[in-house]
Amino acid sequence: MTIRMDQLVRAVAAALDIVEGELLGASTHHGKRIALLALAMGRSLGMDAPSLSALAVCALLHDSALTEYILAERKQHDPAMKLHCLAGQRNAEALLFNADIAGFVLCHHERADGLGPFGKREGEFPRGAALIAIADMVDVACHLQRVSPERLAVIRQGIGREAGNQFTREAAGAMLDILDEEMLLSLRDDRIIDTVQEGVPQWITDIEDQRIFRIADLSARIIDYKSVFTKDHSEGIANRAWLMGEYYGYTGSRRMELYLAAALHDIGKLATPTAILEKPGRLTDEEFSVIKDHARQTYELLRGITGFESICNTASRHHEKLDGSGYPFGLKAGQLTFNDRLLAGIDIYQAVNEARPYHGKRSHKETMPILYAMADEGALDGTVVRDLDRVMAEFSDREIPPPEEARPEEARGIAASEREA
Repeated sequence: MTIRMDQLVRAVAAALDIVEGELLGASTHHGKRIALLALAMGRSLGMDAPSLSALAVCALLHDSALTEYILAERKQHDPAMKLHCLAGQRNAEALLFNADIAGFVLCHHERADGLGPFGKREGEFPRGAALIAIADMVDVACHLQRVSPERLAVIRQGIGREAGNQFTREAAGAMLDILDEEMLLSLRDDRIIDTVQEGVPQWITDIEDQRIFRIADLSARIIDYKSVFTKDHSEGIANRAWLMGEYYGYTGSRRMELYLAAALHDIGKLATPTAILEKPGRLTDEEFSVIKDHARQTYELLRGITGFESICNTASRHHEKLDGSGYPFGLKAGQLTFNDRLLAGIDIYQAVNEARPYHGKRSHKETMPILYAMADEGALDGTVVRDLDRVMAEFSDREIPPPEEARPEEARGIAASEREA
């Protein structure tokens, strides 16, 4: 079974754009514009195909550590910008490109004059980073999604003036080569989806490729860091799903489908305002409606990925109930697959078990009566609940171990370097 990884990365980037819009006021489709500009510049500089493909993904995910960065700022962690860059590089390197991407994301906030977070000057950071950096700065400063073509001459003059200051001379020259009226119009919100589909290289991989573990792990981390109260939620559910897949004898692609659906099930929650996610008291009806919409958002973000049809369905149905009282589709027992029912049970187990604004952490013995009651009421699958009781009892006082493939030694090493920074 094959998956279009480039489409999956674009879905994650689209979710990141939503978060960046809420938390930092960033424009829509920001990541896509950075990727398209960086690709066009890379082509003008004669970069080879593997390097261009890697550059496109790094550009799409250049802000993949945004939620970690925001959380660090909220905790008044001084080197938050450095953390953003370090964690972003970790995320990119986890995808195991067939090209050298050293420093592409790590240095995407560096300046030619050395005034970036790591103080590197022109010539001390890689071309890929310089291309992402100029695309990022120009898009943020000039609002390329809506700027009038009449402003193009002024924008180009500004780029020229900053060559050797904000931008490396090579990157500035490449930007001036490609930023014409046709390029500008292709970056508008009403055209950019088509531009991305035509311009970003395809990346097709098998679902059992180790890089699928990496993008699942990365996605779960991005989702979980949206709120201090959901940290480790998606990761915990993915690890429980992997364990349940083993219990049921799933092998190969079937187990990976369940793991992916679990890791991505709350990607739509990135569109939910943080204030609602972290509200300590009872939600109003309107706030609850906003919360409920995250399942539909998950469906919208994942449904266009080739090879992802069943994964998308299971991920977006984690709040469906056998009696039809769930959301977002109101499906009933006969319309739900076993994986749909299983993920719904795992999600409720994790939510009941972990600490939330409105309840403390619960033990396995405290968690299971709630699930059994829901099964008795016809909401959850009784078989799933009984099996969760059998399998999860062992982990009442300790963490569920992750699949070893999802956190390789090199990723743990980068995480350690972040702590040292």
